[in-house]
Formats: sequence, C-alpha cells, structure tokens
Amino acid sequence: MKKQFKTVISASRRTDIPAFYMEWFMRQIVKGTFEVVNPYNRHISRVKAAAADVDTIVFWSKNFGPFLKGRYGEKLIDLGYHLFFNFTINSEERLLEPDVPTLTERLDQIYTLCKRFGAERVQWRFDPVCFYIEKNGNEKNNMNDFDFIASKVSNSGINRCITSFVDLYPKVIKREKTISGFSFVDPPLDKKIKILLHMEKLLASKSIELYTCCEKELVEAIPPESSIKNSSCIPNRLLAELSAGRISLRKDSGQRLKEGCGCLVSTDIGSYNLHPCFHNCIFCYANPSEKKVS
Repeated sequence: MKKQFKTVISASRRTDIPAFYMEWFMRQIVKGTFEVVNPYNRHISRVKAAAADVDTIVFWSKNFGPFLKGRYGEKLIDLGYHLFFNFTINSEERLLEPDVPTLTERLDQIYTLCKRFGAERVQWRFDPVCFYIEKNGNEKNNMNDFDFIASKVSNSGINRCITSFVDLYPKVIKREKTISGFSFVDPPLDKKIKILLHMEKLLASKSIELYTCCEKELVEAIPPESSIKNSSCIPNRLLAELSAGRISLRKDSGQRLKEGCGCLVSTDIGSYNLHPCFHNCIFCYANPSEKKVS
C-alpha cells in the first residue's frame, strides 16, 4: 500500500499571518484543523493540520517580527512540522507600503530567520516592482534600495530572489483612485526586460538566482542567454529535499498557471475577509484594513 502524500500548508497568500494572526494559527494547530472559505464560491472545507498530515508550512510575510518574538517557529518544529519562508522585502517607500516595519528592522528579521532556521529555507521576494506617477507629475519606482537589500540578503546566505511587476487588479485600481495625483505606470516590455537583466547581473555577483512570479510573457521575451526562470514560490521539490518527506509534485491548478506560476500543490489557509492585512500596501490584491489589530 502506497504511503499518502503529506500536505503543504501555505500561510498565506491571502493575508500576513506571521505579522498579525499567529495566535489564531496556533489555536487551529492545536485543534488539528483549519476551516477554509473558498473566496469565489464561499464553500467551506476542513484542512487537516496535525503534524502527521502536514509535511511543511510555508509562511509568507513582510514582517516576521511577531513570529520571531513569539518563537512560534521553534514551537512548530517541536510539534513535528517543517518550515519554509517567503519573505517580501522591498525598498523603503512609505507611499506604497505605509505600515510595514522599517527596512533596517526587516533586514534584521531576515538575518535572524536564516540564523534560526537555515538560509536554505528562506526565499527573498522583491515583489512587486512598481512604477508610478506622483502628484507633482514625476515618475518614480521602488528600485532605489534594491542593490543595498541584495547585499544584506546575500550576507544572510539566501540564494533565491523572486520578483514580478505590479498587477493592476480592480482592487488596486480602486485604491489608486483614492490618492490624489497618484497613478501606477505599466512600463513597456523592453523596459521590463532591461530592469530584470540589471537585477539578474547584480544578483549573480552575489550568488543569488533571479526568478519571476507569474511573468510568462516577460520570461519568454528575455534573451536566451539569461538564466532568469519562472519561480515556484511553493517549491515542493525543494521542500521534499529539505524534509525527506513525501510531497505531491503536481502543479497547483488553483494558481495562475497560464501566467507562468510555477507553484506546486499546497493548501492555502487564512481569509481575505476574516483576516485583513494591516500593512495597507497600495498595490495589494488582498483586503488591507485601516483598523489596527486589537
């Protein structure tokens, strides 16, 4: 009889659990289940969360401070879970990401994360690259700290960087219109290619590989000598190597495969509505909230 695949839990594409919802997360771990609401048809499914059923938990965050302070990672490892981390660290631009910690704090966090759990378990996301016009009519972008961040991240031992250009979802356009004189700019393809090749060259000098998230058209247009690849932000092959576990290597049909998403199958927990994110990023496709966590 074949052994069943263990689950990979994604926590979460829908909100920032490590920053705001770890107490809720741990309560569900103790219960052994998560109830997940499908954001499209509102169907509720129960996800087994016991260590016997779960191989790896992949945490996504822009602020691992509360996670590290509460030593939640160590608690989960003691319970028998393997961990992996997607850490988004962008340039310090308060207009775009008004409520994330300072860049210095975030860089300290990624160093601590790598020291405690291993750099091989951490992916750095510089995501998304944003071009925009301010009220004064000047065009700006959020690339100004990229070189500096890359240097600091490489010192932590991380060897993967994932990036993409901002997607103008209806929520993003609606939010954009609330800011006087502000508008996002979608650069032409040749400009995007030039930016990616610059990023690739800089990162290669620091032994970091560059991957793109859901940028199939862009990757196909990059010169063939480039080593930029489509990313797998949920990289089950790597997770299986790290845990020596039995994990499915199927593509995740619930993600944007046609746009180049390389994520392998996982179960995303958390809720857009029940767990709003409090970073209030202008480009966010989730549900930012102006209210603070009590």
